[in-house]
Amino acid sequence: MRPISRRDALILGGLGVAGTAAGAAGLWWSLGSTVGPLGGAGLELRNPPELRSAGGRLQLRLEAARGGLDVGGRRALPMLYNGSLPGPTLRLRAGDELAIRLVNSLAEPTNLHLHGLHVSPQANGDNVFVTVNPGDSFDYSYRLPAGHPPGVYWYHPHHHGLVAGQIFAGLFGAVIVEDPEPINVSAEHVLVVSDTTLDFAGNTAAASPLERMAGREGELVLVNGQSSPLLTARPGERQRWRIINACVARFLRLRMDGQQLDLIGMDSGRSLVPEAVDEVLLAPGNRADLLVTASAGESVLQALPYDRGGMAGMMGQGPSAGRGAAALATFRVSGESAASPGTVAARPAGEDLRTAAEAAHRQLVLAMGAGAGGMGGGMGGMMRFSINGREYSESRTDTIVPAGSVEEWTVVNTSPMDHPFHLHVWPMQLIDSDGRALTSVVMRDVVNVPANGRVTVRIAFRDFTGRSVYHCHILDHEDLGMMGVIEVR
Repeated sequence: MRPISRRDALILGGLGVAGTAAGAAGLWWSLGSTVGPLGGAGLELRNPPELRSAGGRLQLRLEAARGGLDVGGRRALPMLYNGSLPGPTLRLRAGDELAIRLVNSLAEPTNLHLHGLHVSPQANGDNVFVTVNPGDSFDYSYRLPAGHPPGVYWYHPHHHGLVAGQIFAGLFGAVIVEDPEPINVSAEHVLVVSDTTLDFAGNTAAASPLERMAGREGELVLVNGQSSPLLTARPGERQRWRIINACVARFLRLRMDGQQLDLIGMDSGRSLVPEAVDEVLLAPGNRADLLVTASAGESVLQALPYDRGGMAGMMGQGPSAGRGAAALATFRVSGESAASPGTVAARPAGEDLRTAAEAAHRQLVLAMGAGAGGMGGGMGGMMRFSINGREYSESRTDTIVPAGSVEEWTVVNTSPMDHPFHLHVWPMQLIDSDGRALTSVVMRDVVNVPANGRVTVRIAFRDFTGRSVYHCHILDHEDLGMMGVIEVR
């Protein structure tokens, strides 16, 4: 397997250059709570519950509520979807209808966002402007286009101001859009990587103002709510691992020595053929679709340190990252060798928007700095998080785009911290990262904009009209104002 170059790692991760008081005092875990023993280190990986569409439709009730269970081997009282961490995995096919009744049994407002799915943002669709108040419910309805790209996506809350805290507390789950022709594997695993911090009572710890400015990174790094779970295989087996970075701010530089890793997709982008890699870099919100061909022995899936910048020179703060490596999971391979799984068929090439007529070119400037506008959330005038000089306002539309057009956007980061840029509904083709033009079609819905850097993307605003948003996917930064409203009409 070839060593991955820095340039390759950046492209693979869609990158440039290389809790709220959710568990405030009084919300103690009680001995009478129902405990789901997700377990601590060394226990076998548990895949989330799965719900599959049938006859072109999947209908479900999704309840957001607190529930007592073990999180990384510790008793906790996280926020959960349908009582599990992560929530149920939803398996769909292109063209399917998805109907979700979201029931809010929390003590605060929430809503639902289908991250990366190309579906309507209007009315009961992927509408982030909906508010579901405590005790209320809302019926969402989505229709996937017939040609929707296969891959791994995810769902999570998107009520402005509460996004980071609710995800940090446990509200997230996977969505799989199945391949038209399945890939031959011996096993498939959904690996939802998250992080959180628990207080002495097992409640999700509140983030300090400085943690929110930097983007909080939890003390516990979990896979499916477990601390360093165990996966097993026989030599020669090929498994499919669908990995989601559901962390609020942590970048995942993934590596597993001693095993053959082949990348077949990132976000909604699909590789023409599997590409051998040593490392894959996932910004918050990114997903990777990996084939793992097993070799005898024991390996560790690690998240290696990644420097996403800091606030040095801004309020005297040091780097926001730089923690040591995290052991995400152990992979144990033993027993008799399995038969060869065969080759993976090449996929057809997707559309290259570089050949499309460009209707407009826009520049978006992501900035953070002192100012009278404040940061919201009671932070006063300490720091502002903005796009093109403005903090988020639901009542204002920042960008209006003609339906059916193709536009080129240059996203500029003037701050000393990386900002992963996410556009809802419409996927982006990465054209240029810090002056390095890409030579292949790379589709992403989260593209990292490096500190003091820039990226250029092209977007086809097809199939749907309506209002949606774009924002930094360091979710504390989104909550603090680094988000804009787009309307396609």
